[in-house]
Amino acid sequence: MSSFTSVPTDHTGEVNGCENDSSLIEFILMGLTDEPELQPPLFFLLLVNYVVTVMGNLSLINLICLNSHLHTPIYFFLFNLSFIDLCHSFVITPKMLMSYISERNISFAECTTQLFFYCFFVNSEHYVLTAMAYDRYVAICNPLIYMVTMSSKVCSLLMFGSYMMGFAGSTVHTGCMIRFIFCDSNILNHYMCDLFPLLQLSCRSTYDLVVSIIVGTAVIASSLIIFLSYALILFNVLHMSSSKGWSKAFSTCGSHIISIGLFYGFGMLTHVKPSSTGSVDQGKLFSLFCTNVVPMLNPLIYSLRNRDVKLAVKIKTEQKEKRCLTPCLQCYVVFSSSSTFSYSSFSSLHLAF
Repeated sequence: MSSFTSVPTDHTGEVNGCENDSSLIEFILMGLTDEPELQPPLFFLLLVNYVVTVMGNLSLINLICLNSHLHTPIYFFLFNLSFIDLCHSFVITPKMLMSYISERNISFAECTTQLFFYCFFVNSEHYVLTAMAYDRYVAICNPLIYMVTMSSKVCSLLMFGSYMMGFAGSTVHTGCMIRFIFCDSNILNHYMCDLFPLLQLSCRSTYDLVVSIIVGTAVIASSLIIFLSYALILFNVLHMSSSKGWSKAFSTCGSHIISIGLFYGFGMLTHVKPSSTGSVDQGKLFSLFCTNVVPMLNPLIYSLRNRDVKLAVKIKTEQKEKRCLTPCLQCYVVFSSSSTFSYSSFSSLHLAF
């Protein structure tokens, strides 16, 4: 049975419109490449990437939860960023790995689900990075009222708003995809169900204007918040008299700036409209960096450049060593005591005889 039923047309060959009875059962994912010799190394690299991403983000989440001195606003946001990256890897990578060892088919329902959660986590990460930029602005420009401004209630509201905005954005995108009318082919030239490759298979060439305006406005507004936050931080830093204040400000913001640069840089390169086959392949490569590499790098960026995280790792390592050494010491004390007792008993016995 064919997985694709063609769209009925009128006598002019044009699509009849939204009232046609086209039904799409599944898509066929082309993947990153169709060259057989590249399949094994790509599978191995993706598997390593997946393991490192999961272990890195889980470790950072665990570290933040178990260390009380990391229970501050910035680490609350970082906890959520790691959680989003972890979930994001679950949405994309397992299906990619399965496509190398089994069929590349993906049902319409699975495709819709993957698109929804992909958009949800990407949009949520966008707003979490915005909240983190505002947090850095308050920490550097208004340090005396930082704990009052960034109270637990405010942080919770910011995160709730980030997830709600992410949910709204993913609902809009998925709703658009469900309304698409697909023509001619069900072969998706991508490794996942992304909106723009799906749009290329659709008989519609553009989004609804209202949807584009709503989504575009939300993205531009949050991007402006990030830009203004760092513009004010830079202005404040330039007016600092001591070089120590400069270095502290840049060390505080350095990791976040790198994370934002990677996220927005690869995101913009991914969604530049391709005009040729080479551009499509290039777009898939940039998309791979956005979906697989950035979630893997974020825990490393925030760990290797962060003094608090390094201190937390050191404390946990020392605690673990103490836990390991304590039973050994107890055994040594017991053994020493018993040995002493046995030796004294033996000496008494020897003297008696």
